[in-house]
Amino acid sequence: MNKTINNSKKLLAFNKPKGYLVTRSDDLGRKTVYNLLPKWAFDDGWMPIGRLDLESKGLLLFTTSGKIGNLLTKPKNCIKIYEVWVRGYVTDEHIAMAKKGVENRYGLLKAKVKKIGTGGAKTKLRVEIDEGKNRHIRRLFGAMSDPKFGTPLKVLNLNRISIGNFELNLEIGKWCYLSLEEERRLLKNLD
Repeated sequence: MNKTINNSKKLLAFNKPKGYLVTRSDDLGRKTVYNLLPKWAFDDGWMPIGRLDLESKGLLLFTTSGKIGNLLTKPKNCIKIYEVWVRGYVTDEHIAMAKKGVENRYGLLKAKVKKIGTGGAKTKLRVEIDEGKNRHIRRLFGAMSDPKFGTPLKVLNLNRISIGNFELNLEIGKWCYLSLEEERRLLKNLD
């Protein structure tokens, strides 16, 4: 894609598919997001803002500005929204626990959760977090048990759909620059 005068020079969006690591290189030779981005993204030092694990998909932002990266990853500074399928029956009690926070060996994990659907023994959720600890959502639900079977809840599918007020609107595996207006709105109220 060609950069036009109305495009950001500091931010680009990418719709990460499952099966790609969010890293510049991998000692085991696994695929990274840079395999799907233009070569110049790697060469010019475009860095991911935050992470999505190997099995997760969805919105990733990239920048060459350390200041922008810090602003968008600083806890409590920017809400990230996910659509998540969980194996197990997510109850109102689970939702209340997630809001209050679940303590585990990785610290206190919290999220705002809304149930948006069910299918068999699976529950579809909308999950909002304002910080991003490593595997935050997977560990949060893994620390809770299915009331029917007594097994840990398990995230089966995790898709990040927005960061701040920027919503994902790209085909899987595609990228684009943010517009100058999208950049301005995204960074407007950040400390």
